[in-house]
Amino acid sequence: MALRIVASRPDPAILTLPWDQPLQEWTEHVVPLPRGLSRHVVRIVRLGDQVYAVKETQEAIAFREYRLLRDLQRLDLPAVVPQAVVAGRSQDLPAALVTRHLRFSLPYRSVFEHGLPADQVPSLVDALVVLLVRLHLADFYWGDVSLSNVLFRRDAGGFAAYLVDAETGELRQTLSSQLREYDVTVGTENVYAELLDLMASGVGGIDPGAVVTMLRERYDQLWTELTATEVFSSGESWRIEERIEQLNDLGFDVEEIDIVTDVDGDRIQLQPRVVELGHHARELRNLTGLVVQDAQARRMLNDIAAFTTSRGLGRLDRAEVAQRWLREIYEPLQAMVPAELRGKLEPAEVFHEVLVHRWYLSEQAGRSVRFLDAARSYVDNVLRQKPDEAVATEPADQPEVSGT
Repeated sequence: MALRIVASRPDPAILTLPWDQPLQEWTEHVVPLPRGLSRHVVRIVRLGDQVYAVKETQEAIAFREYRLLRDLQRLDLPAVVPQAVVAGRSQDLPAALVTRHLRFSLPYRSVFEHGLPADQVPSLVDALVVLLVRLHLADFYWGDVSLSNVLFRRDAGGFAAYLVDAETGELRQTLSSQLREYDVTVGTENVYAELLDLMASGVGGIDPGAVVTMLRERYDQLWTELTATEVFSSGESWRIEERIEQLNDLGFDVEEIDIVTDVDGDRIQLQPRVVELGHHARELRNLTGLVVQDAQARRMLNDIAAFTTSRGLGRLDRAEVAQRWLREIYEPLQAMVPAELRGKLEPAEVFHEVLVHRWYLSEQAGRSVRFLDAARSYVDNVLRQKPDEAVATEPADQPEVSGT
């Protein structure tokens, strides 16, 4: 067997996998982690501290998807990270695409099977919508929008979505409105069928028709908010800053705006040209070094603001206050979580849930409960009861500050 392995960051351990066997016969290194439905044979394997997803497919398709995922990575778009393509397997076995498994991620079936409340279904839809809009803003045509082709991570009580299957995708010079519409239509059809399948398997509390209607409406709303042209008089130039603040509130940074005035300068036409999700996440990273999802970051920034007020630190530099918050609030919370519980939720989501738990405890007590007291209560009474969502356990002495 003359293997050919093309890898972005070679991991010699990949050579130890039984490439001379069909993927469906693998038992060694395979871990029983949740995975979504796929038209291909897929196995999740652990090699040392690393966890990978391995998918069998045709060689040309494997190389094409590998390169496309690398392009998406360079564009900083939410997708799984490609690790390698393995070709030249014996017995005419198909090639394999190897990607790094996204830690603390879940396929949609696992999200529902973990007991997704009906009032959180819109959060799942919003995550898929944000992912699709971000891809379209980058002129990426997906071609097979579906819940099965996405992995979800919890994000301050909501979700963030990551593309996991780019086999039908294509980065284009310009994405036409017709292709965008086709992607949305395919997405509604696929999601409707997937939700019907969930219902047939015994998952209740779902209205597929309402969900796909919501998907289309929210996509149209977000796309319009991010791309619509706004016209106003020259005396209303303050609306430029207002538009930017509105997009920041949605979590998007505006890197470029197209502003055109008429001949007399009486009318101004404004259109955002380059927008990118992650406004709050970048701000938090600059202040603290923490790398988290955007909604988690927004929650933390709000807590830093409350910390500033409650401690009377308003005269200090914001970065100095953020570092103090990190030492006095965030790091002591993470130190409270025993090693055996660190696979339950990622650290930033634990922080969010402690804030929610603190609110409930304070309401019950009729007074404000101290944060660290709420944290102890949460770890002992809530976190222990949750299922593990980590796909790979970090070494116990590895710091949690710098992310995924």
